[in-house]
Amino acid sequence: MDYAEVRSTLIPKNESLDEKLNLFRTDRDEWNSKVKKYLTERNEINRQVKELITEVQKQKQVRDEANSSVKELKIKRAEHSDQLKALRAELKEKKPNEKEKFESKKNRKRSERQIRTDIDRLDNKYQRGFFQADEKKFERNMKKLYQELKDVRASKMLNEFAGLEADIRATSSLQENSHKAVEKAVDLAQEAHDLMIELSEEVDRLRERANTAQEGVIRSKREADTLHNKYIVSLRSIHSIQDLLKAMNTQERESEDYGIEKLEVNDLMTRLMSGDTLSTEELMALQRN
Repeated sequence: MDYAEVRSTLIPKNESLDEKLNLFRTDRDEWNSKVKKYLTERNEINRQVKELITEVQKQKQVRDEANSSVKELKIKRAEHSDQLKALRAELKEKKPNEKEKFESKKNRKRSERQIRTDIDRLDNKYQRGFFQADEKKFERNMKKLYQELKDVRASKMLNEFAGLEADIRATSSLQENSHKAVEKAVDLAQEAHDLMIELSEEVDRLRERANTAQEGVIRSKREADTLHNKYIVSLRSIHSIQDLLKAMNTQERESEDYGIEKLEVNDLMTRLMSGDTLSTEELMALQRN
């Protein structure tokens, strides 16, 4: 075998593979760095998505609780409205237009007893003949007193409705407060719903980014694995070439050693045939060969 020819082929090939090996290693490490970068980005986005999903669930719970409150508060508001209508109807039935009629009466402050006393006094005067010359005056005064008595009695009847009016005012306040509570609960439910939608849209957007990052991970890992395989193949080829060169060097050395030994044996045989005395070591060497 022409070892020199083989070396002239293997050594350039080894150098070429060594250059490619360095390139494969450099490119592989760069793609592995990209893999780590995309993994970090993906994991961070997924962490944010997880937090947002938790917040979405929280807002959903707030919305559902608010909607449930709205239903309950609407029932209470309806009850208060029905109570208010019933009280107003009762007041209207018992006192139709009496309040408006007698609120303008200036003499409503006199008591029924005072008016009754004036009526008795006027009647006594009439009985004693004080109004014989002017009975019409007596009749006018008496009519006025009876009208005042009627107004006072009507005013007294209005006072009997004071409790009913107080109930109406209290129920009206309850109805108004329950209406405000309904509006507040509706606003809270709407705000929670709007925030939930906004967060859900952000989750979708982040998931798209996470998917893009995951695609980057897969693509970069595929490239890194391909380059790593090429690196391994090149490394094995280099080792094979180096092992082959070493084997060739070993065979050459063994051939050289064999030639030297062959010369030594021929020399010993010549000396022996010529009658020279050989040493014990020389004789043992001659026996080995």
